[in-house]
Amino acid sequence: MRTALGKAALLCSLAVLLLAQAPAASATGPRPRSAVSADATARIPVIFVHGRNSGPGVWGTMEADFEADGYGSSQLFAWDYDSSQSTNEVLAGQFATYVSQVLAQTGASQVDIVAHSQGSLPTRWYLKFGGGTAVVRHWVSLGGPNHGTDLAWACALWDQGCRDMTPGSWVESHLAQGDEIPGPTRYATFWSHCDEFILPNSSVPLDGAVNTDAGCLKHNDLLTDPGVAAGTLAFLAS
Repeated sequence: MRTALGKAALLCSLAVLLLAQAPAASATGPRPRSAVSADATARIPVIFVHGRNSGPGVWGTMEADFEADGYGSSQLFAWDYDSSQSTNEVLAGQFATYVSQVLAQTGASQVDIVAHSQGSLPTRWYLKFGGGTAVVRHWVSLGGPNHGTDLAWACALWDQGCRDMTPGSWVESHLAQGDEIPGPTRYATFWSHCDEFILPNSSVPLDGAVNTDAGCLKHNDLLTDPGVAAGTLAFLAS
Protein backbone atom coordinates (compact mmCIF):
# COMPACT_ATOMS: atom_id res chain seq x y z
CA MET A 1 0.00 0.00 0.00
CA ARG A 2 1.33 3.43 -0.89
CA THR A 3 2.12 5.74 2.01
CA ALA A 4 0.64 9.24 2.12
CA LEU A 5 4.10 10.59 1.23
CA GLY A 6 4.29 8.25 -1.76
CA LYS A 7 0.88 9.33 -3.00
CA ALA A 8 1.87 12.98 -2.67
CA ALA A 9 5.07 12.36 -4.63
CA LEU A 10 3.11 10.61 -7.39
CA LEU A 11 0.63 13.49 -7.65
CA CYS A 12 3.49 15.96 -7.73
CA SER A 13 5.19 14.07 -10.55
CA LEU A 14 1.98 13.96 -12.58
CA ALA A 15 1.41 17.66 -11.98
CA VAL A 16 4.90 18.47 -13.27
CA LEU A 17 4.10 16.65 -16.51
CA LEU A 18 0.71 18.34 -16.77
CA LEU A 19 2.18 21.80 -16.19
CA ALA A 20 5.00 21.52 -18.75
CA GLN A 21 5.18 24.48 -21.11
CA ALA A 22 2.71 24.09 -23.97
CA PRO A 23 4.12 24.60 -27.48
CA ALA A 24 3.05 27.69 -29.38
CA ALA A 25 -0.04 27.18 -31.52
CA SER A 26 0.36 27.22 -35.26
CA ALA A 27 -0.62 30.51 -36.88
CA THR A 28 -1.23 28.92 -40.26
CA GLY A 29 -3.92 26.73 -41.73
CA PRO A 30 -3.62 23.13 -42.88
CA ARG A 31 -0.23 22.37 -44.41
CA PRO A 32 -0.18 21.41 -48.13
CA ARG A 33 -0.46 17.70 -48.80
CA SER A 34 0.45 15.45 -51.67
CA ALA A 35 -2.17 14.30 -54.16
CA VAL A 36 -4.75 11.75 -53.07
CA SER A 37 -3.85 8.21 -54.07
CA ALA A 38 -6.31 6.29 -56.24
CA ASP A 39 -7.12 3.79 -53.48
CA ALA A 40 -7.97 6.57 -51.04
CA THR A 41 -10.53 8.49 -53.07
CA ALA A 42 -13.47 7.15 -51.04
CA ARG A 43 -12.07 8.36 -47.71
CA ILE A 44 -13.04 11.66 -46.16
CA PRO A 45 -10.44 13.84 -44.41
CA VAL A 46 -9.44 13.07 -40.83
CA ILE A 47 -8.43 15.82 -38.42
CA PHE A 48 -6.27 14.72 -35.48
CA VAL A 49 -6.33 16.95 -32.39
CA HIS A 50 -3.60 16.61 -29.78
CA GLY A 51 -3.92 16.98 -26.02
CA ARG A 52 -2.42 19.30 -23.44
CA ASN A 53 1.21 20.40 -23.73
CA SER A 54 1.57 18.50 -26.96
CA GLY A 55 1.68 19.03 -30.72
CA PRO A 56 0.82 17.46 -34.08
CA GLY A 57 3.91 15.26 -34.02
CA VAL A 58 2.33 12.90 -31.50
CA TRP A 59 0.14 11.50 -34.29
CA GLY A 60 3.00 10.05 -36.34
CA THR A 61 2.33 6.42 -35.42
CA MET A 62 -1.42 6.64 -35.93
CA GLU A 63 -1.05 8.53 -39.20
CA ALA A 64 1.19 5.71 -40.43
CA ASP A 65 -1.47 3.19 -39.40
CA PHE A 66 -4.09 5.17 -41.31
CA GLU A 67 -1.93 5.34 -44.42
CA ALA A 68 -1.28 1.59 -44.18
CA ASP A 69 -5.07 1.16 -44.12
CA GLY A 70 -5.47 3.08 -47.39
CA TYR A 71 -5.69 6.75 -46.47
CA GLY A 72 -3.73 9.17 -48.60
CA SER A 73 -1.46 11.62 -46.79
CA SER A 74 -3.53 14.42 -48.36
CA GLN A 75 -6.51 13.28 -46.27
CA LEU A 76 -4.79 13.40 -42.88
CA PHE A 77 -4.54 16.68 -40.96
CA ALA A 78 -3.41 17.64 -37.46
CA TRP A 79 -4.65 20.80 -35.77
CA ASP A 80 -2.21 22.64 -33.50
CA TYR A 81 -3.38 24.93 -30.72
CA ASP A 82 -2.42 26.59 -27.43
CA SER A 83 -3.90 24.30 -24.79
CA SER A 84 -3.79 27.02 -22.12
CA GLN A 85 -6.56 28.95 -23.89
CA SER A 86 -10.30 28.88 -23.25
CA THR A 87 -12.21 25.96 -24.75
CA ASN A 88 -15.38 27.85 -25.57
CA GLU A 89 -14.19 31.45 -26.03
CA VAL A 90 -11.08 30.79 -28.13
CA LEU A 91 -10.31 27.23 -29.17
CA ALA A 92 -13.69 26.06 -30.48
CA GLY A 93 -13.82 29.01 -32.86
CA GLN A 94 -10.25 28.44 -34.01
CA PHE A 95 -11.06 24.82 -34.64
CA ALA A 96 -14.17 25.74 -36.65
CA THR A 97 -11.98 27.89 -38.88
CA TYR A 98 -9.51 25.05 -39.32
CA VAL A 99 -12.29 22.63 -40.31
CA SER A 100 -13.50 25.12 -42.93
CA GLN A 101 -9.97 25.36 -44.30
CA VAL A 102 -9.66 21.58 -44.55
CA LEU A 103 -12.99 21.33 -46.35
CA ALA A 104 -11.96 24.07 -48.79
CA GLN A 105 -8.54 22.53 -49.40
CA THR A 106 -9.83 19.00 -49.98
CA GLY A 107 -13.19 19.73 -51.60
CA ALA A 108 -14.83 17.38 -49.10
CA SER A 109 -18.21 18.04 -47.51
CA GLN A 110 -17.45 16.21 -44.24
CA VAL A 111 -14.56 15.39 -41.93
CA ASP A 112 -13.83 12.86 -39.20
CA ILE A 113 -12.19 13.94 -35.94
CA VAL A 114 -9.84 11.94 -33.72
CA ALA A 115 -8.98 13.83 -30.51
CA HIS A 116 -6.64 12.90 -27.68
CA SER A 117 -7.07 14.06 -24.10
CA GLN A 118 -7.84 17.80 -23.78
CA GLY A 119 -8.40 18.00 -27.53
CA SER A 120 -11.75 16.34 -26.89
CA LEU A 121 -13.19 19.48 -25.27
CA PRO A 122 -12.88 22.19 -27.97
CA THR A 123 -13.93 19.68 -30.63
CA ARG A 124 -16.99 18.68 -28.57
CA TRP A 125 -17.85 22.35 -28.03
CA TYR A 126 -17.65 22.92 -31.78
CA LEU A 127 -20.01 19.99 -32.32
CA LYS A 128 -22.53 20.93 -29.66
CA PHE A 129 -22.55 24.72 -29.87
CA GLY A 130 -20.74 25.64 -33.09
CA GLY A 131 -22.75 23.83 -35.74
CA GLY A 132 -20.10 21.18 -36.24
CA THR A 133 -22.53 18.28 -36.45
CA ALA A 134 -23.44 19.46 -39.95
CA VAL A 135 -19.98 18.56 -41.27
CA VAL A 136 -18.45 16.08 -38.79
CA ARG A 137 -19.34 12.50 -39.64
CA HIS A 138 -17.45 10.69 -36.86
CA TRP A 139 -15.86 11.98 -33.65
CA VAL A 140 -13.45 9.87 -31.59
CA SER A 141 -12.07 10.71 -28.15
CA LEU A 142 -8.95 8.91 -26.91
CA GLY A 143 -8.66 9.38 -23.17
CA GLY A 144 -10.62 12.64 -23.18
CA PRO A 145 -11.53 14.41 -19.90
CA ASN A 146 -15.13 14.41 -21.05
CA HIS A 147 -16.42 14.81 -17.50
CA GLY A 148 -13.29 16.43 -16.10
CA THR A 149 -10.13 15.18 -14.43
CA ASP A 150 -9.17 15.80 -10.81
CA LEU A 151 -5.55 16.32 -11.86
CA ALA A 152 -6.49 19.57 -13.58
CA TRP A 153 -6.95 21.23 -10.18
CA ALA A 154 -3.13 21.31 -9.97
CA CYS A 155 -2.99 24.18 -12.49
CA ALA A 156 -6.54 25.51 -12.57
CA LEU A 157 -5.75 28.62 -10.54
CA TRP A 158 -3.72 30.27 -13.30
CA ASP A 159 -4.39 28.27 -16.47
CA GLN A 160 -7.74 28.47 -18.31
CA GLY A 161 -7.17 25.22 -20.18
CA CYS A 162 -6.72 23.40 -16.87
CA ARG A 163 -9.71 25.19 -15.36
CA ASP A 164 -11.91 24.00 -18.22
CA MET A 165 -10.87 20.40 -17.51
CA THR A 166 -11.80 20.44 -13.81
CA PRO A 167 -14.90 18.39 -12.91
CA GLY A 168 -17.99 20.58 -12.84
CA SER A 169 -16.33 23.51 -14.62
CA TRP A 170 -18.43 25.89 -16.71
CA VAL A 171 -17.28 24.10 -19.86
CA GLU A 172 -17.76 20.59 -18.49
CA SER A 173 -21.21 21.36 -17.07
CA HIS A 174 -22.44 22.87 -20.35
CA LEU A 175 -21.13 19.97 -22.41
CA ALA A 176 -22.94 17.58 -20.05
CA GLN A 177 -26.30 19.32 -20.37
CA GLY A 178 -28.90 17.49 -22.44
CA ASP A 179 -27.67 15.12 -25.12
CA GLU A 180 -23.97 14.34 -24.77
CA ILE A 181 -23.81 13.16 -28.39
CA PRO A 182 -25.90 15.68 -30.36
CA GLY A 183 -26.76 15.66 -34.03
CA PRO A 184 -26.21 13.02 -36.72
CA THR A 185 -22.48 12.75 -35.89
CA ARG A 186 -21.42 9.32 -34.61
CA TYR A 187 -19.39 9.36 -31.39
CA ALA A 188 -16.86 6.94 -29.90
CA THR A 189 -14.49 6.97 -26.93
CA PHE A 190 -11.55 4.81 -25.95
CA TRP A 191 -10.59 4.77 -22.29
CA SER A 192 -8.06 2.98 -20.12
CA HIS A 193 -8.41 1.87 -16.51
CA CYS A 194 -4.65 2.55 -16.13
CA ASP A 195 -4.84 6.16 -17.36
CA GLU A 196 -2.75 8.24 -14.97
CA PHE A 197 -4.02 11.63 -16.19
CA ILE A 198 -7.79 11.21 -16.49
CA LEU A 199 -8.96 10.75 -12.92
CA PRO A 200 -11.34 9.09 -12.51
CA ASN A 201 -10.96 6.96 -15.63
CA SER A 202 -14.75 6.80 -15.89
CA SER A 203 -14.69 10.44 -17.03
CA VAL A 204 -14.03 9.41 -20.63
CA PRO A 205 -17.18 7.52 -21.80
CA LEU A 206 -20.20 9.49 -23.04
CA ASP A 207 -23.84 8.43 -22.78
CA GLY A 208 -24.91 6.94 -26.11
CA ALA A 209 -21.42 6.80 -27.64
CA VAL A 210 -19.54 3.66 -28.65
CA ASN A 211 -17.37 3.42 -25.53
CA THR A 212 -14.43 0.99 -25.66
CA ASP A 213 -12.26 -0.22 -22.79
CA ALA A 214 -8.76 -0.17 -24.30
CA GLY A 215 -7.30 -2.22 -21.45
CA CYS A 216 -4.43 -1.17 -19.21
CA LEU A 217 -2.71 1.57 -21.19
CA LYS A 218 -0.94 4.71 -20.05
CA HIS A 219 -2.55 7.96 -21.17
CA ASN A 220 -0.15 8.65 -24.04
CA ASP A 221 -0.04 5.00 -25.11
CA LEU A 222 -3.55 5.51 -26.49
CA LEU A 223 -1.83 7.43 -29.30
CA THR A 224 0.35 4.54 -30.43
CA ASP A 225 -1.43 1.33 -29.41
CA PRO A 226 -2.20 -0.87 -32.46
CA GLY A 227 -5.50 -2.02 -30.98
CA VAL A 228 -6.71 1.54 -30.44
CA ALA A 229 -5.69 2.47 -34.00
CA ALA A 230 -7.50 -0.57 -35.41
CA GLY A 231 -10.60 0.20 -33.36
CA THR A 232 -10.56 3.82 -34.48
CA LEU A 233 -10.23 2.84 -38.13
CA ALA A 234 -13.08 0.33 -37.81
CA PHE A 235 -15.31 2.97 -36.24
CA LEU A 236 -14.55 5.53 -38.96
CA ALA A 237 -15.39 2.90 -41.58
CA SER A 238 -18.78 2.18 -39.97
